[in-house]
Amino acid sequence: MRLEKLLHVLSDRYADILGNHLVGLYLHGSIAFGCFSWEQSDVDFIVVVDEPLAEQTKLGLLAVLEDLRAQAPPKGFEMSVVLQAICKPFTYPTPYELHFSNSWLDRYLADPQSLCDTRGKTDVDLAAHFTVINHVGITLYGRPVTDVFGPVPHQAYLDSILMDVTQARQDILASPVYIILNLCRVLAYVKNWQVLSKAQGGQWGVTHLPEPHRSIIRKALAAYSGDEVDFSPSSTDHQRLPDFSAFMLQEIACALEPDPTLGV
Repeated sequence: MRLEKLLHVLSDRYADILGNHLVGLYLHGSIAFGCFSWEQSDVDFIVVVDEPLAEQTKLGLLAVLEDLRAQAPPKGFEMSVVLQAICKPFTYPTPYELHFSNSWLDRYLADPQSLCDTRGKTDVDLAAHFTVINHVGITLYGRPVTDVFGPVPHQAYLDSILMDVTQARQDILASPVYIILNLCRVLAYVKNWQVLSKAQGGQWGVTHLPEPHRSIIRKALAAYSGDEVDFSPSSTDHQRLPDFSAFMLQEIACALEPDPTLGV
């Protein structure tokens, strides 16, 4: 089952479970930006509903993702369910009804109900997801984006993307491709207010950043496209990662002056 069929099945099953309470299902991330890679991307989507969900409904939505896991990309799904009331006007920090991604898979398999108690919980990432939906989001089911989502304030989006890179010095050693490209798209936003995908961020970096940093970004882009690139601990490129992350964090902090928030 490839992407188009997978999305069709997902949409139909969520519509069956949620019925008239489903306002819409919206794609963001690499699918919306047009740079989806089966091997490198996950399926990012937001579900908007008009009333809080019962626990059994939440478990049903999670079970759909588990049922489809074998047919999904290796990185799986990233899904959040939110109430219509927090989308327009946008609420920040942003509460959610349910969340799932591959990083939550072990917890789900051990105790599915542990994902269901979301009372009082918020997710800073939703500011970034809603911003992308407003810019390039795809309506998979339901009402148009402009009917459902209000504008996301600049500071909320900035907080969200900065949160993703505050530990870049450590994270880049374990996830070099993701962090290299993510640092590029964050810098593109704080310098030029551009909302970009990881791939677009890398392309921006190749155009705007000096050597030797361009070469490592090119390699990250190649790896993101599916090419074999060696970022193993013994490689020369791996040894360059700390310098790259330090340079990028400094550039981001300088662009944010007089109030940089990264502590570099």
